[in-house]
Amino acid sequence: MAENILADALVRLATIANQLNISRDTLQALSQPLCTLTCYVSIRKDNGKTAYFNAYRCHYNNLLGPTKGGIRFHLDVDQSEVEALALWMTLKCAAVNVPFGGAKGGVAVDAKSLSALEIERLSRAYVRAMADFIGPDTDIPAPDMYTNERIMGWMMDEYQTITRCKSPSTFTGKPLVFGGSRGRDTATGTGAFLCIEALASKLDWQRNKKTVAVQGFGNGGAQCAKLLQQAGYKVVAVSDSQGAIYAEGGLDIQSIEFKKQHSKQLQAVYCEGTVCELIEHTKLSNQALLELDVDILVPAAIAGVITDSNAAQIKAKTIVEIANGPISAKADVILKAKNTLVIPDILANAGGVIVSYFEWCQNRQGMQWSEDKVAKKLSEYIHNTFEKAWSLHVADNLDMREAVYALALNNLSMAIEAHGTHEYFSANS
Repeated sequence: MAENILADALVRLATIANQLNISRDTLQALSQPLCTLTCYVSIRKDNGKTAYFNAYRCHYNNLLGPTKGGIRFHLDVDQSEVEALALWMTLKCAAVNVPFGGAKGGVAVDAKSLSALEIERLSRAYVRAMADFIGPDTDIPAPDMYTNERIMGWMMDEYQTITRCKSPSTFTGKPLVFGGSRGRDTATGTGAFLCIEALASKLDWQRNKKTVAVQGFGNGGAQCAKLLQQAGYKVVAVSDSQGAIYAEGGLDIQSIEFKKQHSKQLQAVYCEGTVCELIEHTKLSNQALLELDVDILVPAAIAGVITDSNAAQIKAKTIVEIANGPISAKADVILKAKNTLVIPDILANAGGVIVSYFEWCQNRQGMQWSEDKVAKKLSEYIHNTFEKAWSLHVADNLDMREAVYALALNNLSMAIEAHGTHEYFSANS
């Protein structure tokens, strides 16, 4: 991970904005967060001791609407990471035409070291600290790394206790019974798969001849891998935080997912019913997975895994970023020189925020959409954005990251211009 992830994100933003001749007003509006709240929250542990944790919530930009972004429980959470993620969420919402600004939150904690009761206490403590900073018209949190729908349910309950009113639209990614949306839990991976399918159509790929490696077997990575295998792609490698597995002939993703849910281990298996058999595979490091000779690489774990120190060793001709910021700004330059096609995170992982928007709309309307309606509308949003970006990629000779950033920055520029720019006021003074 970059030492200062926000600084790296801003370098990339400035480089692309300058290349696209984006106005100084727009770049300046995105050069720093609107506001960041930092807190020190405490919980009573099961053994009676008190534990303290650094907690954060950043509103990066609200030009296009109330801010939106996940809450993560992870040891690496710090102010720089939260602000960078909120910047990317700002660009993501603008790129896919979702009427939200960007936000992000988190707690610096090893979630695996806490009991279920301690996680609940931490979730509620976070909301108590942030209650005046969030709300359905202000800032709408969602699940992220090591948080889930149950945690969102606890947070919503705590917020409603504090405000003394029902407010399901304050949180998204909730359980269905509390107003969650069908399709939200699989939306991130499904969105990435839709991007790959759109690319396959543009490049006339024979899917059964395309090999894929997925770094990160969490919610997004596992869902994307499963859909890719079902569509005929050969998924030859996957990984989690403990390491990677590789099988040249391809992996059975559904069996691996079943086995991991029961044994907590990532193994190459074939399952029939509840009987699973180990199949021949090679164990690799996460770094080795990144450097495999595959057609499509899907980094779906954490930021900063491809940098200027290893970009030259990346052999995949196509990279689809499910993780936020897996490629550093310096690595971008190296990959571009190698003609590596990158589908950027602000499009590839946008499925989550798109369906979160649908959930927010359903909550505001007091309705619940069918799974088919959610899937159809998600596909429309992803494909509309992909088509616009691809047109810019072809017509203006932009790489796909530049093209998607152009969509985002143009939308944000229109909002800034509507408020009045230096040029407007100079001409009318």
